[in-house]
Amino acid sequence: MQVNLGNIYHFSGRVVKAVSLCLMVLFGSSLSAASQSSAGFEKWIRDFWPTARSSGISASTYNAAFAGVELDMSIVKRANNQPEFVKPIWSYLDSAVSEARIKNGRKMKREHARLLARLEQRFGVDRHILLAIWGMESAYGAIFKNTALIKPTIQSLATLAYADKQRSKFGRQQLLAALKILQNGDVKPSDMMGSWAGAMGHTQFIPTTYLTKAVDFDGDGRRDIWRSVPDALASSANLLESAGWETGKTWGYEVKLPKTFRFELADGKQAMTLAQWEALGAKRAKGQAYPRPDDKARLILPAGYSGPAFLILKNFAMIKRYNNADSYALAVGHLADRIRGGGPFAGSWPRSDRVLTRSERKELQTILNRLGYDTGGIDGRLGSKSRAAIRHWQKRNGHVPDGFASGKLLKALK
Repeated sequence: MQVNLGNIYHFSGRVVKAVSLCLMVLFGSSLSAASQSSAGFEKWIRDFWPTARSSGISASTYNAAFAGVELDMSIVKRANNQPEFVKPIWSYLDSAVSEARIKNGRKMKREHARLLARLEQRFGVDRHILLAIWGMESAYGAIFKNTALIKPTIQSLATLAYADKQRSKFGRQQLLAALKILQNGDVKPSDMMGSWAGAMGHTQFIPTTYLTKAVDFDGDGRRDIWRSVPDALASSANLLESAGWETGKTWGYEVKLPKTFRFELADGKQAMTLAQWEALGAKRAKGQAYPRPDDKARLILPAGYSGPAFLILKNFAMIKRYNNADSYALAVGHLADRIRGGGPFAGSWPRSDRVLTRSERKELQTILNRLGYDTGGIDGRLGSKSRAAIRHWQKRNGHVPDGFASGKLLKALK
């Protein structure tokens, strides 16, 4: 595609392959057949040019970025896919903190020892956390060999902006940022690869984050998180440091709780010093002392009172700047500890417990709402309001108030 500088749009070639007009695919965004066609996508690209130009993008950058770009409806399908069966946290951690990932992390630690030392000195972020994020985000770069997972970033974001109603605003915002990256010359369009959602490089930065946090650490004049491990890891370290990473401190501690513990305190919000938590019975799982008992922490029970318990510190929240999920931050923290040489969690996961399906979670929320508890909506996603509603019901009805949604809980509610 070519765009001249006089507001006249001319296509020198087709941006996308022809798609039969009779092809109609229904996704959550419920688009019309016309707007799903390649012709509609081509028109959208032409119409987006003034927006890009007003943001400082040149015609040559725009033409190069969209050369060969095709409408990829598999991205919309992926974006709108909400699986009925939700993976329990223990299964997630089994794959996230696998023996292979631990082994490869230790290998990367040896291979990049000098770089990691420089990064620690410059940014103050623990090398093991950086390795764990790298492992979680791209399997230490191995993901780039998987063509089924890695897609051209411009194509992914343009598809989301055009064809996904729920993510259109996100797609447009990130697409503009991606075009600015190309305009700056940090990467060629053919090398700008990432996930279907537009996360890029070794440590999976979205374009807007890249613009503000990416770092040229190898000194070649480009912030290349795709091919330069120093740039990628330094960018992650810069993100964590600027978010407020506390140097020399950990992400959290696994703890053991007595049966008489006040489990309603495990809401992830109640902050107390480690010394105060210990006075309530929350002792480290393997008997060690807390190195800094005055540090503030919050208590979480990812699988309820019958699973492992964790006191999480400020750095846990910093990890969530990457992915705002407790399960992700827990995986990064635990993988970092394993790469360091630590062992598995002391507590056992309740693997025999049945995790609720998405439909059952909606049913749970519906019942709680009917009983007068505010779940924050009926969407099958158990956020803080839903967990608080569960805890209130549990406490009122003689159950351990851990806020965990299990098959047993749903049965009791019925």
